[in-house]
Order: sequence, then C-alpha cells, then structure tokens
Amino acid sequence: MNPEETGSEEKQFMKQEQVQYRFIERTLPSGEVVSLPVSHKPLHKSRIEESIAREAGPKVLKMLESFVDVNHYSTQVFSTTTLFNIEKIEKETTQTVINLKRINDIRRINKFFEAVNENTLNGTLFFGCVETLELRHRRLINKFPKIMNLLYVLGDYIFKRVLPKLPVTKRIYFALTGGRNRVISRAETLGRLYSCGFEVVHEETHGYLYYFVTRKFSKPAYDTSPSYGPVFGMTRTGKNGKPIKVYKFRTMYPFSEYLQQYVYEKNNLDKGGKFKNDFRITGFGRFMRKFWVDELPMIYNLLKGDMKLVGVRPLSTQYQSLYPEDLLLTRHQYKPGLVPPYYADLPRNFEEIIASEKRYLESYAHSKWGTDIRYFFKAFYNIIFKKARSQ
Repeated sequence: MNPEETGSEEKQFMKQEQVQYRFIERTLPSGEVVSLPVSHKPLHKSRIEESIAREAGPKVLKMLESFVDVNHYSTQVFSTTTLFNIEKIEKETTQTVINLKRINDIRRINKFFEAVNENTLNGTLFFGCVETLELRHRRLINKFPKIMNLLYVLGDYIFKRVLPKLPVTKRIYFALTGGRNRVISRAETLGRLYSCGFEVVHEETHGYLYYFVTRKFSKPAYDTSPSYGPVFGMTRTGKNGKPIKVYKFRTMYPFSEYLQQYVYEKNNLDKGGKFKNDFRITGFGRFMRKFWVDELPMIYNLLKGDMKLVGVRPLSTQYQSLYPEDLLLTRHQYKPGLVPPYYADLPRNFEEIIASEKRYLESYAHSKWGTDIRYFFKAFYNIIFKKARSQ
C-alpha cells in the first residue's frame, strides 16, 4: 500500500475520532450549579463507549453521556467489586467515577463507597448500579411458573434476607456466599450512599438494574454500628436537649436513618406529620407500626428514665429543623414520652401537630400529673373506640 495513502487514512481516522469538548450546566440537589464536560459525538464509537454498551447496554451508555463525556480523561470507568482500582484513582484530575458492576456482589459495600469518597474531590460524580430488592422480586416472579415462583421467593427471602441479619447465622451466610449476590433494597442503597458522603442527582432503571447518579458532598460518616439488626437505637433529643438512644423494633430498611432529608425533599409530610409514601418502611414494618409492636423496646427507655409515659415524642435532628425555635426550647425542658398528645388531639396536618404539642406543654407546665392522666385516658379512648393507629 502506498505510504502516502496510509498516512491519509490515519489522518482521516484521527479526524473521525477527534473529540471536541464543551460544557453543560447541571443543577444538583444541593442547589449548586456545576459545569460538566460533554463532547460532540464522534462518527464512530470509541473503545470505551463500545465497552460500556457491551457491558451495560446502549440505553445505559446514553444515560451516562447525558451527564458526562465518557471519553474525557477526567472520567474513570470501572467494572469492579474490589478496592484495588479505586485506590489508584488520580484524585486531582478525576471528575467522574463510573462503576458498571452491581454493588450486590461487593463484599463490603460501605468500604467501597468510602474508598470512592476518599480518592475523589468534592463535587465528583459517582455512577453505580444495583439489583434492588424490588427488581429482584420482579425478576424471580417472571423467571418461574406460578406456585413454583412463590416457593422460590419464600426460600430466597429466608436465605438472602433473614439469615444475613441474625447474629448466629450471619457469619455462616457470608462464609457460604462470600457476600456475592446479596439482596439490598433501594432504601438501603441510597442510605449507604448518603452515609458515605454522596447525594443523589439522578435515578433510573434499565432491565432489572437500578442506576444511581450521585455527587460527593461530604466526608463519610464511618458508621461502625449501623442500624442493621431487628432492634436498633435511634439517636433522638431528650431532656435539656441531650441526645438519647431510643430503642425500637426495625420497621425500615437498614441505613434508612440517613435519608431523612432526602425523603422530606421528595415527599414532604403527610397527615400526622409523617413522610408521604415513605419507601424506607418494609411491608412487615407497616404492620408493626399499625399495632405499636415496633415501640415495645421503648419500655426500656421508660425504665431507664430517659422517657416518661405521656409526653411529646423525641425528635431526630432533621425533624427538629422543621419546628419553631420557641417550641423546641419548651420541648427540651421536659422528658419526651411514649404516648404523645397526637393520640389525644388527632391532628390532621403538621401545623395542627405543632398546636397540639403547644397546648400539651402549656398545660403540663401548670399541672404535670393532672395533664398526663387526662391525656393518657383521652388517647386510650381514641385508640380503642376511634381506631387511632400509629402512622
């Protein structure tokens, strides 16, 4: 072949593959506007684009390219479950980290997320995927014929969801599976991400995989004792504003406590002051909440002296941010209670809850025993005869 022709072909190939960079603006959940590099499309797919399309599909590639330029030197693309490649990331030059391997197969998920956080700068985008509990259930139902799929789902529930959470069987489960193909809900996935310093930018489902786009906004919490077992302690504010541990049976998916602000921003508050359509609550958890089974461990707080029988409920730091400052100061003068004034007054919205608590606290300031006895029997009447239930 003529050398001049060869050189001409090489120039033409380079011209086709050349990428010109431009920037687009994205508004993130924090309200910050950031500029992200995006390229003009070359005539042919690059090797990295072909690899992504082969690994995850063309729709996922399209989703990624709507946010970043996968060919840009600042974009790191992996398909891994180990920390080896993550720890080799060039921190100063990396703006995006993409991992196409589902996190279900990562042995220590939080350690992986923490490694991404530690090796990147604030504002770095982190893309990943997971087969969520909900998508797994749909896949198994569609995989087998009727009756057989129900039996399989039941066995899968016991082996994949019950055994990993019991202290006696947890080690056996991880020894057998190596932590691969574990079941993880959307709520737990997002909770882990927030606990590791990432906030959600975008969510999308393709096939049986849920893809998340997040942004690093803080250092990890490095939670050494996350709420994973059947009984867990929630950090709440007690008398004099001091933090106390309030114990309950688990009704939410693990790591849900890190999603308070996220759920509030997405769903706001429902009647009774609870979050609307709270996806963090499990099916069995809704049953326990309906009949107060989840609150039985709070008797320990009663015996310990952190709480009293009747009183305003102890609040999380995030939920307190919704309260008027003067009401918080009054609340902190007294111990919180197991039976809140909510069941006596049955308020219909958040504003009525605030008014109900103010009336109770004003009355309690003048007559402690008389107020608590009156509120207790009024709440008892509403629960028995008006079918008032825990939200």
